[in-house]
Amino acid sequence: MEFLNYAFMQRALLAAVLVGITAPAVGIYLVQRRQALMGDGIGHVAMTGVGLGFLLSTSPVWMATAVSVVGAVLMELIRWYGRTRGDIALAMLFYGGMAGGVMLINLAPGGSNANLTSYLFGSLSTVSPSDVTAICVLAAFVLLVTLGLRRQLFAVSQDEEFARVTGLPVRALNLLTAVTAAVTVTVAMRVVGLLLVSALMVVPVAAAQQLTRSFTVTFVIAVALGVAVTVSGTVTSYYQDVPPGATIVLLTIAAFLALTALATPLARRRARAAAAARPAPDPAECTIPAAREAADEVGV
Repeated sequence: MEFLNYAFMQRALLAAVLVGITAPAVGIYLVQRRQALMGDGIGHVAMTGVGLGFLLSTSPVWMATAVSVVGAVLMELIRWYGRTRGDIALAMLFYGGMAGGVMLINLAPGGSNANLTSYLFGSLSTVSPSDVTAICVLAAFVLLVTLGLRRQLFAVSQDEEFARVTGLPVRALNLLTAVTAAVTVTVAMRVVGLLLVSALMVVPVAAAQQLTRSFTVTFVIAVALGVAVTVSGTVTSYYQDVPPGATIVLLTIAAFLALTALATPLARRRARAAAAARPAPDPAECTIPAAREAADEVGV
C-alpha cells in the first residue's frame, strides 16, 4: 500500500472512484435508450475543447466540459430536427471534433500531439489538484441528476411516447441526459481517456444485466463494478507501468465475460426450477369428451 504515500496516486484513486460511480450511473440510461455509443461521440467532440484549452492557456477540463455540452446538445437537435441523414451529420460532428482538437493543440504555444495522449488514453501522473477539484464538482452534478431524477429519466429512456402522455417534459429530459453524459465524459477523461470512456459507461451496465433485469439492482451492480475496475486498473497501472485507461477497459470486459459465464448456468437453473414449480395438468382435462368421440366415429 505504499502507493498511497504519493500525492499523485491519492489524486488518481479519488478520480478513479468518482469515475467508477458516475460513468455507469449515466450509462444505464444510455443503454436503455439504445445510445450506447453516444459517449464515444462526445469524447471525439471533447478533443476540440482540450485543444482550445491549450490554445487559450485555460483549464482543458473546463473547456472540454463546455465544448462537450454544446456537442451533446447539437447531437440531440440533429436527432430531432435533422433533415439529412442523422448518421452522416453525427459522423461529421464526431470527426470534426477530433480534427479540431488536433489542429488547435498544434496551434497552441509549445503544443504538440504528444500533449493529447494523456487525455486520449488517461494518465495517472498528470491528474493535478485543479483537475481533482473540477472532477469532484462535475461528479456531484452527475450524481444529483442521475439519482434525483432517476424515475423521470427511466420513464423517458423506456418509452418516450408513454412519458410524454403522462406529462413529462421529454425533450428537456433528453437534453439533460445528453448534457449529463457530456459532463461524465470530461470527468473520466483524465483517468480512462476520451477514446475509452464509452466502454466504462456501457460495459458495466451490460455486465450487470447478465444477472438481473431490475433497474435498481442493475444500477447498484453496475456502479459497484465500475468502482472495482477503476480502482483495480489504477493500482495495476501503477505497479505494472501500463496505461490506466486500457487496463481499466480490459478489466471491465473481463468482468463482463466472467458474469456472462456465471449467468448462463444460473438462467438454466432458474428455468428448470420454474418449470418444476408449475402444477401438473389434470388428466381429466386431457380426455376427449364423449360427444366429441361419437362425432369422430362418424367422421365429423
